[in-house]
Order: sequence, then structure tokens, then C-alpha cells
Amino acid sequence: MNPTKKLHDVGQSLWLDNITRDLLDSGTLGRYIDEFSVTGLTSNPTIFDHAIRNSADYDGDIARNASHTNAPEELFFELALADLSRAADLLRPVFTRTDGVDGWVSLEVSPLLARDAQKTLAAARDLSQRGGKSNLFIKIPGTQEGLPAIEAAIFAGVPVNVTLLFSQEQYLAAAEAYLRGVERRIEAGLNPAVASVASVFISRWDVAVAKKVPAELADRLGIAVAQRTYKAYRELLASPRFQRAANAGARAQRLLWASTGTKDPKASDILYVKALAAPFTINTMPEGTLKAFAEHGEVGGALPPDGGDCEKVLSAFGKAGIDVGALAKELQDEGAVSFVKSWDDLIDCVKSKSAVMRKAS
Repeated sequence: MNPTKKLHDVGQSLWLDNITRDLLDSGTLGRYIDEFSVTGLTSNPTIFDHAIRNSADYDGDIARNASHTNAPEELFFELALADLSRAADLLRPVFTRTDGVDGWVSLEVSPLLARDAQKTLAAARDLSQRGGKSNLFIKIPGTQEGLPAIEAAIFAGVPVNVTLLFSQEQYLAAAEAYLRGVERRIEAGLNPAVASVASVFISRWDVAVAKKVPAELADRLGIAVAQRTYKAYRELLASPRFQRAANAGARAQRLLWASTGTKDPKASDILYVKALAAPFTINTMPEGTLKAFAEHGEVGGALPPDGGDCEKVLSAFGKAGIDVGALAKELQDEGAVSFVKSWDDLIDCVKSKSAVMRKAS
């Protein structure tokens, strides 16, 4: 049996962390759905920047829109929604078959709005409506500034992919925001079944400490943090608070492993996929990681609900001088800055291509 099918049968959803027009036009995404058990897709500004910058696939649309669209942000969202709408349609059978549990695509709000909850909410509602797809997640960062927007978006009925989470504590804060939004809907007599996922980034932990810890701790921090977070996730699902909400019709905010491509050239290229198998979770993989796992993947035991040996491993990192709590905040702060830079690069790319198209017309 294909390793990706085995992983899917464990109960984990495999999502592709990529979107390009070529993936759609060539039928590759459809093949991944059929052959590799891919049941969802995520995107981000860096992915779109590479897709638009490094191909001519978008030039026709840019040329058609350049003359009457002055704002490059608006042009970008038109391009992105066109791709994601096609991907959402390809995943519609999964969405229907799972009654909306799976089969999602994701689009990020502008990170320039990150410190303004009201503008983030307005942008999330606008993108959700413009997308016009019931299986479209809007990505909102799970920073302190983003938490009120997450709660408000859920209350407004907008499906949310909470991104930029790095620790158990950050995950729980995002889950709390989600639950508050759901509980407000229950109190208001609204349908509480608004979907959400919480995206916890993994590999950046190991990159951050690569030159600061003994060799025996190499590439172990991200997995230990994931184990600790998974324990909190399972405890939340078993809590009376969530069960009361579920009894009123609410759905669980699923836990998603992000940044699962191996960065260490000396480590296995399927390190984080093999280690993070767990039922009722998602692993969104870069295309190279997905193909590597399909070729030579192994499915070991599922993550232990009690966190396994994570506290012992995290204690070893503490003894090696790593303050995990402080590093989690640092990684989230750095991630937020990186999101802005990626966004600026993307918008500059769209702007420059538009200018070229206008001159050529």
C-alpha cells in the first residue's frame, strides 16, 4: 500500500503546502489527490510570489487586469482566488464526503493588517465572500493581536486557519479564541459548526537551535513541542467545555502540523511526517516532502495522547540553555516579520509585472 494511503488510514489528513497554476493546468494536483491521498491545500505569500515571479502562467491575467486594477493587492487576490477556487473545486468531493471536515484550501489575509483586529476581520469576511467557496479557510496569524480577530471571524461564521503558532501555549490561546467565537454563536442562537484548524509550525524550532545544542539533541525540539501540543489538544477535546459546545453542534478545531519539510540535510527527508502521525490531525507538506514520503515513507506508531517523553526531552533542552517559552515568542515574532517581508516581495512582484504589461499594451 502507498505510504501516503497508510498515513491517511491512520486518521491523519495529508495536505499540500503549495499552489501554482501549473499544478492545476498539468493535472498534477488532481493526481496527488487520487494517488497520494491529498485531501487539502495551504498557501502563503511566499508560495504565490515564487509561482508568479518564476513563470509566465499568470502574465495573461495580469495583462488583462493591469489596465483597470490600480492596487496590486487587489490584483494579487484576484489571481490567488482564481487558483484557489479551482483547487477548492477539485477538493469538493472530499469536502462533501467528509461533511466539511476535510477538503479545504487556505488563503491568507494581508499581514500588514496584523495589529488591527477590525481591519483583519473585515478583510477575512471580504475574502471569504469573494472566494465564494464553502471549503475556503482564511488564514489569520495566532499572535496576541490576531486573537480578537480570530474570535470575531468565527462568530461571524468565517472558517479560519489560525497560522503562526509555535507552542502549546500559543495553540491553547488560539483554541480559546476559537471556542469563544463558537460559544458566542451558541448564545446568539446561531449554528456553531464553523470550521477551523490551528497550524503549529515544527521545523523552525530545530533550525533555531541547530548550533546551540549537543548532537544528541539535534532535530528533536520540534517533535517534542509537537508532542506537548498534541497532549493539550487531546485534553481540550476531552474537556467538559468543548463537549458542551459539541453537544450544541460545534466542531473541533483540528490541529495542523505546518513547516514539516526537513531543513537539516543530515536528517531524514521524511523526519517530521513519520514522527507526527496522529488521528484527527493534519500534516501540510511541501511538494518535495509529499513526493519523498510517497516514495519511501514509513508509518510508525501514532503520537501518544499523553505526550510521550516530550517533557524529558524539553528538560534536556532547558539544561542545554534553551528557554523554550522565550524561543516560542521569538519564533512567532520573527515569523510575523517574515510574513510581512514575503508579502512585500509578492506585491512588488505583481506591481512590477503589471507595469511591464501596461507598457507593452
